[in-house]
Amino acid sequence: LSWVGFKGEDESKPAPSQNALERIRELESQLNDLRSRRDITGLSREEFEILATETAMSIIKSAQQREAKANTAVSRIVNETNRAAKEKLDSAESKAKSILSSAESRGRKYISAAEDDAAELIINAEGKADEILNKSAREAAHLTTAARRDAQKLIEDASKNIIDYRSWLSSAISEAERLHRTQNASLNAAEHAIQESRQKLKHAFDRLSQLQMDINANLDGQNRPTGKTYVPGAGKKAAAAAARKQKTANSKNKKKK
Repeated sequence: LSWVGFKGEDESKPAPSQNALERIRELESQLNDLRSRRDITGLSREEFEILATETAMSIIKSAQQREAKANTAVSRIVNETNRAAKEKLDSAESKAKSILSSAESRGRKYISAAEDDAAELIINAEGKADEILNKSAREAAHLTTAARRDAQKLIEDASKNIIDYRSWLSSAISEAERLHRTQNASLNAAEHAIQESRQKLKHAFDRLSQLQMDINANLDGQNRPTGKTYVPGAGKKAAAAAARKQKTANSKNKKKK
């Protein structure tokens, strides 16, 4: 179809399969229309080429019109989309700015309220601290006074107890000295009585010994009286005689040695 000035489509850009089908269907409908109106089998080669060229040109024009409409629709959709996106972005930005502004104002309000609360708390804490310090100072002064009073009372009680103890100790020492003197006197009297008792016992023992010696002297070896009468002092005589015999025997033994 180059002889009618038709250059055709760019082969490097293949048309979509849907457009090709539409063109084929449209071409078939046109051919059917021609068949109904005129028998194309009786056309010459030139007439057939002219008819085909016109048909192709009409198809190309309709395709170009559809493409222009599609481009227009796409451009309109893109513009509307861009406009809607821009409007949404502007709306979102304005909302964000509004939210940020309200958040900043609320933050400033919260900060101001927090600062006021903190200042009030500091004032209350300082007041309570001063009150506690004053109360502690009063209690410390009261405790110091009470401690001094108790210490003075303890000192007075201790002094009184010391005086009482000294008095009691003096009386106890005096009583102890009196008891010591009494005990010494009692011990001396007891010692004198013991000595007298010893002397009496010794005298009685001597008398008993003398009596035993007299009895032994008045008895023979069979414990029978040696005479009809009891001779007092016989024991001393017998003891003196026995002593003389023992002395004589001792002197003889010395001479023999």
